[in-house]
Amino acid sequence: MKNKKYLITGVAGFIGYSIAKRLINEGCSQLSLDNFEPYYDVELKKARISDLLSLNKDKFKFLKVDLKNAALVNAVIKDYKPDVICHVAAQAGVRHSLKFPTSYTDNNVQATLNILEAAKKHKVKDIVFASTSSVYGLNSTIPFQEDANIDSPLSVYAATKRACELLCYTYHHLYGIRFRILRFFTVYGPWGRPDMSPVLFANSIINQTPIKVYNQGKMMRDFTYIDDIVDGFIEAIKRPMDFEIINLGCGNPINLLDYITLIEKSLGKETEKILTDIQPGEMKDTWADISKAQKLLDYKPQVLIEEGIDNFTGWFKEYYKEG
Repeated sequence: MKNKKYLITGVAGFIGYSIAKRLINEGCSQLSLDNFEPYYDVELKKARISDLLSLNKDKFKFLKVDLKNAALVNAVIKDYKPDVICHVAAQAGVRHSLKFPTSYTDNNVQATLNILEAAKKHKVKDIVFASTSSVYGLNSTIPFQEDANIDSPLSVYAATKRACELLCYTYHHLYGIRFRILRFFTVYGPWGRPDMSPVLFANSIINQTPIKVYNQGKMMRDFTYIDDIVDGFIEAIKRPMDFEIINLGCGNPINLLDYITLIEKSLGKETEKILTDIQPGEMKDTWADISKAQKLLDYKPQVLIEEGIDNFTGWFKEYYKEG
């Protein structure tokens, strides 16, 4: 891996930051991009970049780049000549996508197309693409398998990520670019997004405000610790497959109420729960079949939910100066 150059998109995001950090620790050279999209706290994104720069300014180079700018994306890839593109950038947020759909077609579909066109033009033959469990939509056969019928996305976010997967296949078929498409399942841990449930729950518990629990509490999520996701991503980089779609999850879903209880236990506080109806765009349950990842990536999730939550709440209290 040390002999290759890596281009990482979305490096100021939770998962992009975590992948970049692992690559730095592996001694790999990278150019990392982000546009500091203000969907959530830009100061958190800047703090992630500062943390990466503090690790190694020689191996980690950062550029503020908006992937919607096709000419700029083309120039960056032409000049840097990466061996591998780790395309992690995306406009995230299931509910947000219902209110601002154009932002998702622009930041997900158009941005991905710009990456693919530049890769084709400058003969970059290796891309690892970050996708999501949201693409499984109304699929009711669980655990979710990669070959499931997924023609029923429940949100604009999910639809755009599936569109990106299909674009990847097209560019593989037409131009011989190798792809590993990794579908992430409810990633959590230190440096997590403030709009995701762990941070929202922790804030409510610390401040003793009620937590809304949707679908009357009858929801399960395959919460997957960030280090396990990064392990799978790095293994996907290392293994030269032509085109594969692979789930990266824990493979052991937990009821949302039980998850909240574990956060309460870790923080030493409890708060009120308000059971309410499921929100538009939300999936009732997620559960990854990880047998393909085990076979192709030797993927073995290591972090138990209690340990992961303790790691998360420890970071949460330190970063937000709570508790």
